[in-house]
Amino acid sequence: MGTREYLLEKARKEERTKIEAEILMEKLKSALEFKKMGVPVADIAKGLELPVEEVEKLK
Repeated sequence: MGTREYLLEKARKEERTKIEAEILMEKLKSALEFKKMGVPVADIAKGLELPVEEVEKLK
């Protein structure tokens, strides 16, 4: 792999990481709102594809 290809691949990975972080933040925001509404933690976790432990930690 040449330098150009390496740099392109690195940029793609960084962009994917940024997008995945943004998606996770949106899911956690939604999970917190659902939790405030009284939706059971297990249902929130399943619906948003998050670990139950992550949802339980939200305050």
